[in-house]
Order: sequence, then structure tokens, then C-alpha cells
Amino acid sequence: MEDTRQERQRQEVMVVGVDESELSLYALQWTLDRFFAPYAPHFPFKLIVVHAKPSPTSAISLGDPGVIEVLPIIDADLKKVAAWVTQKAKDICNSRSVHDVTFQVMEGDARNVLCDAVEKHHASVLVVGSRGHGAIKRAVLGSVSDYCSHHAHCTVMIVKRPKIEG
Repeated sequence: MEDTRQERQRQEVMVVGVDESELSLYALQWTLDRFFAPYAPHFPFKLIVVHAKPSPTSAISLGDPGVIEVLPIIDADLKKVAAWVTQKAKDICNSRSVHDVTFQVMEGDARNVLCDAVEKHHASVLVVGSRGHGAIKRAVLGSVSDYCSHHAHCTVMIVKRPKIEG
């Protein structure tokens, strides 16, 4: 038992960022299928799945009248989304017999939350999905994967879903 605990403490950490998008959940599935399921039960990484829950104030303009009344409603909705995302990620992990997983919901912008999680857990790999926005949308909206690839202090793996030929 003690050897297993020490081995776990020395084990490298992989952080996977998830949100409610199909592409994010695909990235989790892809990662489990390639880096965890084939090695069960001796996984090469300690897995931490992180969901960034936006703050309620980031979803609305604070200058709008009546904003104070709506904040609790928005916050409750964001918490429901976070619970759904976490449960979906747990289901995906369980379906691949990967049970030793840490799930975290952290409030804030996904870019900062994921980079902070990498630092906090001393991760050697960060996995994110790619929405496949074009250059203009990426420049206007900002890309979580692009930001993380430049700011996370570890290897960043961006998982893209293959195009299906019709």
C-alpha cells in the first residue's frame, strides 16, 4: 500500500480541460483511449479533469438595470452546467474503467483556470479540445487552446476531431 502511494506521488500529472462542448468531451475520450485504457490499472499519469465555471458577472453587463436580481439565477444555471459537465466526464471515465480521477470545478476564465491548474498540480501535460474556429473568430473571441499553448508551463496537447469525409 505504501509503495503504491509513493508511486502515485511520483507519477506525472495530466490535466484535461472540459466544458459542455462535444469537442471537449471528445478530447477526454481520445485521451483516455490512448493514454489510460491500454495501461489499466497502471496508468502512466495521475488524471485531473478540470472544468472552468464562468463567474456570473462575466455572463452579463454589470451596468444593466436589475442585474442584482438576475445574478443568483445566472449563478445557479452556471452551477447546473458545471455539475452536468462533471457528471458527463465521470461517465466517460467510468465507461473506460478509469476510476482514479480527480474532478475539479474552478471559477474563472478557462484560459487562466487551466494554466493555474497546471501550476497547482505541477502537471507535465495539459489536454484541451479544439473548436476549430478560423483565424478571425480566434482573434476576436480568443482561443483557449492557443492561449494555453503559449502560457501553460507544460506540454499542451490540442485534440481535434477528425473531419468525416462525406
